[in-house]
Amino acid sequence: MSTPLVYKSNALIEASYRLSVYEQRIILGCIAQVRRDEPLTDQRLYTVSAQQIAQDADVSVDRAYQHLKAASERLFRREVTLHEAPNGQGAAQVRLTRWVQEVVYQKDQGTIALRFSQPMVPYLSQLTEQFTRYALTDVARMDSAHAIRLYELLCQWRETGQREVSVEWLREAFQLEGKYPAIKDFKRWVVVPAVEQVNEHSPLWVKWDQRKTGRRVSHFVFTFGEKPLEGSQKLRKGSNRAKAGAAPQNRSGALYGIPRSTIEHQARAGESYEDAALRILEQSRREKSRL
Repeated sequence: MSTPLVYKSNALIEASYRLSVYEQRIILGCIAQVRRDEPLTDQRLYTVSAQQIAQDADVSVDRAYQHLKAASERLFRREVTLHEAPNGQGAAQVRLTRWVQEVVYQKDQGTIALRFSQPMVPYLSQLTEQFTRYALTDVARMDSAHAIRLYELLCQWRETGQREVSVEWLREAFQLEGKYPAIKDFKRWVVVPAVEQVNEHSPLWVKWDQRKTGRRVSHFVFTFGEKPLEGSQKLRKGSNRAKAGAAPQNRSGALYGIPRSTIEHQARAGESYEDAALRILEQSRREKSRL
């Protein structure tokens, strides 16, 4: 079974919103079901189950079930503020919308089903540039919503290995205006736990520092990279790493369930190890859909 992938427009990665961990798990579990070879519409219903989330997050089914129910009741009211159009097209504009237009809690089945709102569709489907991708399993065991957001922000700049953001921008993006006004509290309750979670549960390592403007801490600087993995080897350096996050290989070198030997045999000139694997994976899916 192939690894589910999350694709998001960079404009959505940098949007201002606040979701709980389980709301994130619901949203990301549904985004990972969006097919790359089919246009997304706001009529498609996506479903996630307590059992699947419990398995991915390594928690009990009962715990996942209880949290999913509470999350489903809040998710319909959650808003997101977008500052740019998808694919880098169109003039910059501020758009306030909702993640979903409908949430269905199916008690007997222990599942949550949702339909994305129409304005969200272009930020999740048929992305051709300025997007970020990563494996759903990269964040499945994180229990900090801030850690999931930080991981996405790092994946967006994966090629550079460093990202600097202002404290005020991070507050706005995480919708924490008015919370943790003292910088020491912001670092203690937001930055430090998020960095620890990324280091513990994701394929990236990350370190952080701060930069001052005058006597005031004004920016955070995150330095990060891929954790060393046995058997990991890139064929060639890709050209779109700042746009798209990579996923880890297993110990045998397989990526997304595709054997290393197959990837090396079918790789094209200039492709990275991951890009070759994704192309083979999507080609296989298209062929199966035609059968």
